[in-house]
Amino acid sequence: MRTKANDGLFCELYWGTTLNEAWSFGPEQPRVLAAPDETVPLPLYGFTLPEEPFLLAERTGSGYRIFIPPAAHVERSRGGEAFQRIPTPELQRHEGRPCLELTAEDRLWLTEGELTLRLEPSVAGKRVAGLQLHDYGLLAVAAALFLSLPVGFLLAGPSPERMAEANARALTRAREREAAERKRLGVDTPARPLSEDAQRDAGVMTLPANIGLR
Repeated sequence: MRTKANDGLFCELYWGTTLNEAWSFGPEQPRVLAAPDETVPLPLYGFTLPEEPFLLAERTGSGYRIFIPPAAHVERSRGGEAFQRIPTPELQRHEGRPCLELTAEDRLWLTEGELTLRLEPSVAGKRVAGLQLHDYGLLAVAAALFLSLPVGFLLAGPSPERMAEANARALTRAREREAAERKRLGVDTPARPLSEDAQRDAGVMTLPANIGLR
């Protein structure tokens, strides 16, 4: 989302790569004062400040005017490009003090020693609008859909008749698979029944005359 000129200012203070503090100032605060203590909205420890409190930022028609502490060097990123260092002679001046304009497309780093103050526009201080009438209507529709899901699952669930049909189809498919397997093994043809002569001779055994039975 593009940041507008009437948005606020967002600041982060890093020691090396570690984030120490973060502040957000809304558009209702036109000037941001800094000092090495808690007496101002932005406690800026570790930076050399020519006076206390130090005017760090003030609102303009296009964003903020950022005043540069005398011992800090500046890097700027515009439009998402890589950060580039800005030499002191290229800084702007306002009432004799070095400064830079921070617009919606800019990001600034002010670095002194191991400390880096990062500044960029923010949307702090904007009041979020309350729910409108159509928002309540959308919430009601969403709630009705959410509550109808369990009922829909119950109505779409299997009935006893459907379960019986499914079981019958499963048994039929099992019989068909068994018949195909028996045919593949060659055991699907019933065995030929014995003839009457074979049935009568099946229990007769002829023994030699010299063998007796008890």
